[in-house]
Amino acid sequence: MSQADQITIFVDADACPVKDEVYRVAARYGLHVFVVANSFMNLPREPWIERVVVPGSFDAADDWIAERAGPKAIVVTADVPLASRCVKSGATVLGPAGKPFTEASIGMALASRNLMQDLREAGLVTGGSRPFSAKDRSAFLGALDRAVVRLRRAQRG
Repeated sequence: MSQADQITIFVDADACPVKDEVYRVAARYGLHVFVVANSFMNLPREPWIERVVVPGSFDAADDWIAERAGPKAIVVTADVPLASRCVKSGATVLGPAGKPFTEASIGMALASRNLMQDLREAGLVTGGSRPFSAKDRSAFLGALDRAVVRLRRAQRG
């Protein structure tokens, strides 16, 4: 199987709480992982984990991922606009709590994000999201494993 046929995982890494879980699943299945961030971060030294530091604008990491995401990619991000771009390119997109972004759900996710942003800007919402939990971590692991299995089955066709 050529490199182009491989399932690849892209991690929007700047604020990703599940990088270790991604590494664990990728190691199990022999997948290549791109950890994309705006600044340097320490990563395990494995030949299948690649650090990508993108200089420039705040959206540079998102642009780098979106340009490379496609049907054989799994993208891990909490960034709803990036998720939307990647869903449109045919990628499998998971949030850090294991929630998949799909063509059916991305419109509502974008609308909710925009509404919350407007409410925060108006001072009507001052709190953040709930803390990341062990249950979220477990849900992510299961969702990532299922995504890999589904893509591998599709490859065998």
